[in-house]
Formats: sequence, C-alpha cells, structure tokens
Amino acid sequence: MDYKKEIAKVIGENIDVDVDKIEKLIEIPPKPEMGDYAFPCFSLAKELRKAPNKIAEEIAANINKNGFERVENLGPYLNFYVDKAVFSKNTLEKIFDEKDEYGSSKVGEGKNITIDFSSPNIAKPFHVGHLFSTAIGNSLYKILSFEGYNCIGINHLGDWGTQFGKLISAYKRWCDKDALEKEPIKELLRIYVKFHDEADKDPSLEDEGRMYFKKLEDGEKEEVELWKTFRELSLKEFENVYKLLNVKFDSYAGESFYNDKMDEVVEEIDKKGLLVDSNGAKVVMLEEYNMPPCIIKKSDGATIYATRDLAAAEYRKKTYDFYKSIYVVGSDQKLHFRQLFKTLELMNHEWSKDCNHVSFGMVRFSDRKFSTRKGEVIFLEDLLKEAVDKTLEIINEKNPELENKEEVSEKVGVGSVVFTFLKNSREKDIVFDWKEMLSFDGETGPYVQYTYARGKSILRKLGNAEGEIDYSKLNTTEEFELIKLLAGFQGAIFNAIDKLEPSILTRYVIEIAKAFNKFYNLNKISTEEDILVKNSRLRLTEATTEVIKNGLNLLGVGVVEKM
Repeated sequence: MDYKKEIAKVIGENIDVDVDKIEKLIEIPPKPEMGDYAFPCFSLAKELRKAPNKIAEEIAANINKNGFERVENLGPYLNFYVDKAVFSKNTLEKIFDEKDEYGSSKVGEGKNITIDFSSPNIAKPFHVGHLFSTAIGNSLYKILSFEGYNCIGINHLGDWGTQFGKLISAYKRWCDKDALEKEPIKELLRIYVKFHDEADKDPSLEDEGRMYFKKLEDGEKEEVELWKTFRELSLKEFENVYKLLNVKFDSYAGESFYNDKMDEVVEEIDKKGLLVDSNGAKVVMLEEYNMPPCIIKKSDGATIYATRDLAAAEYRKKTYDFYKSIYVVGSDQKLHFRQLFKTLELMNHEWSKDCNHVSFGMVRFSDRKFSTRKGEVIFLEDLLKEAVDKTLEIINEKNPELENKEEVSEKVGVGSVVFTFLKNSREKDIVFDWKEMLSFDGETGPYVQYTYARGKSILRKLGNAEGEIDYSKLNTTEEFELIKLLAGFQGAIFNAIDKLEPSILTRYVIEIAKAFNKFYNLNKISTEEDILVKNSRLRLTEATTEVIKNGLNLLGVGVVEKM
C-alpha cells in the first residue's frame, strides 16, 4: 500500500481539492508520537475559506479510518497512525518480492532525457574538479533510468578552440615522443604549460598558436591529424577513469561535432530578426531580461561556445526529441545557460522550457590550488588510486585476513570519493578531508557500505528468514522507525528527481544506515529465543540490505559483501 496516496485519497473524499496537491503536502512528523504521517491544512485555508484548525477538525470527524489505528487532529494538523503490523507486512514483503526493482517504476516510460555531463577538455588532465559533474550526471542517469526514463548520456568533450593551435605549436617545439607514448596527458600538459611560460617571454607565440588553429579550422591535413591524435590519446586516458567509476556514455559528441551545424543556427537567428551588430560582433540583445548580450559571432567572424551550444541544443531535440535536456555544469556557468535558454526561447523553440542547468559548486583542498596553465592540477585517476591505497591500508590494519582485499578496497575507496561529492547539496563547495572521507564512522560512504556488509554478515551467520513470520512482533520503536524509512525509498527517489538533486538519496541511505545500526544495537537477533521475533528481525535485516544496495547503486557506489 502507498500510504501517502491512500491518505490523499481519503482526504480528497472530504474536501474539494486536487488529490495530487494533497499528496505533495503530506509529511513525515519529526517524532513518532505525532503520528506516522501528517497533513498540514495551512495552504487550504484560502481555498476553502476556513481556518486551518477547523479544516483539520472537520476532516478528522468524517474521514474513513480503514487501514489506520487512528486519525487525530492536532491544531492545524491531521495526524495518521497506521496499523503497524499491516504496514510492516506490506513494506517488507514488497521489498522481498521486488528486490533489485524495489523503488523503481515506469513513470518515465516513453520519455527521453538527455544528460550532458563530465565533459572534460581533451589534451588536458581529467582532474578532481571534473568528478563533480561526472558523479552528479552519472547518478541522475541511474536514478532517472530506474524510474523508466530513456536516458541518453552525452559527454560533450571540450575538443575545439584556440588552445589546440597552441598545443600544436607546443608539440612541434617541445614534445618528448617517448613520454607522450607512456603518459600522454601528462606530456601534453607539460608542453601546454611550457607554451604559456614561453609566451609570457615571447608574445609572438600567441600569434603562432592562432595561426595553427586557423589551419586546423581550414582542414589542413597535418594539423587535423595532430588534433585527432590528441583526441584519441585523451579518450583512452579518460576511459581508465570512467572504468574505475563504472561510468558509461551513449554519445561522445564534443564541441567539434557541431562545427558544420553552426552556420544554419546563425542563419536561423538572423532570419528571426534577433541578430544585432555590436562593435563588429553579432549578438542577441538580452538587456530587457537583465542579461548581457549573447555573443553569436565575434568581431573576427569566429563562432564561440554559445553558438556551439545552440547548435547542440537543436541537434539533441531533432535527434532525441527529448522530454528534458539536462546540463550538469558548474555554477560559474549560470549566466551562460540563462542566455542560452532565453535565446532558444526567443528563437520560438517552445521546448526551451524543458532545458535545465544542474549547477554545482567548487572542489577545494585546504592546502592546494588548481591552475591548468601552471600545471597545478590533481589528476583524478591519481586521486582515486590514492583513495584505494589508503583504504587498503585501513583494511590491512583492521581486517588483514579479509578475502579479496584489493577488490574491496577499490569499491570502498572509489565509493568513498563519489559519496563525498554527492553527500551534500550540489551547490555547496567540497573541501577534501581524507580522514573524514575514509572514516567508517559518521556520514560517509564507508559507513554505509560497512552497514550493508554487517547486515549481510548477520544473514550469512543466521540464514535468511524461513518459516512463519509474524510482523506484529516488529513492535519496538527502532524497528518501526526503520521500516518507515524503508517504505520511503521511492519517495526519496521522486524527490531527488523533482529537484535533480542526488544528495537527497545520499542523505536517505545515511539515515537508513543509522536506523539499522540503532535497531541492531538495541534488539537481539542471534540470541533471540522467540523464533517468530527472530525471523521477523532477519526479514527486516534482509530488506534493509536490499534498500541500501539499491540506493548506493543509484548513486554510482558499489557494495561489498564483507569488510
């Protein structure tokens, strides 16, 4: 039984208000004594022209109480107390029956969603900052797919621009071919940094870089072949990171893919009377929308990334006919996306309202700063491997006899990093702290993974629940609070989708882990003599591990059976 839907239905029988609106208002009270579900009547006062207290009182007097122990009104709130045995049975049997599919639905069936995420620049390091977009985008891809949407993951590679002219110049002057073969990105970064160092001394190098990029744009064979080499070497390196993260894409169409599609977009903007001359540049004026102009062509006639993004948006709509188009890009690009979406709207693309910028904060180390030009970057692959190594050290210290230590340390180490990026609101900055991130205590990935492994250890030792189960035996506060949390899994997923915010699901699995450990510490399982109580608690343990696993999978974090 979906209790929120059932409550909305019985309330709707008493008042003339849309049932969907009622369902969205239903809350989980902060304390069990205040009920299992609560419906606040404040927002109905104006619509029904009655005081909230009066609305709650009238509904409580007339409501159908079937399926509930009792329904009470407390001031402006309507509090519902469910039949705990029925609730527990419905919830745990549903989890047991559906297993990996628990929490999923077909709500998104037939709807395509494009998700533009990760999108590193080729010939540059895949650094720690790129993980924010990668982790958020990958989680949204998994969450939306779980609810039936057809997701198209797009890696919009930064594979075009004047920096490639500079890189070609640097390659011709200083590249170590042996180093390029062994560690291509590090060698490309070295010569890119050297180019900027030398250009500070000799500004004519900048002109040389622009000259090589012009040759690349004109399709000169040597420059195109070098560009292709840089791209292929970069993708090969990136794949090592994506493999560690278990991330896959459906498209690698980067900026260069839209080179032959921009003239058509510029012509379309011009035909619609939106293109204005501004100091030699061609722009779309957005002053009345409190934004600076959206530059379509620079004064030298070159297009910029806004032009490419307009072409990309049109291509994605034509190719995928998306229901939603999501861009997982840093918060420093908020203005760019406001300009992009407004320009699409002014071009009479009604679907512009279906485009969403999912922004996120910055990644910082307390003792380090990033600068690609100066070579001061932290390679993501190195950071992930460091996390794995540190985890292996902890395992060797705490459980040296553990089987498959390398596999476990990889899942826990990589998972700890991903979990950290998804733990708090995506708009918040992240400050790296290894000690906190890898802790098996507190609100961390290893803590949740350990809770799953602990549950699995109990089930291995005692066996899954067999024989008769009496769900009325799950009557302690800790047991029922855990069951209520398990029942809210799909609600947490829908909330994450509504806000495009994976941290909602991260916080949810943390709360599940806390509730399970509290239940486990305060209620006997292995020494329980009443077989009905023991079986019921084993079934609760089994259900908890299933929900933790499903939740972590949607975050892109793996589970381990033993730790």
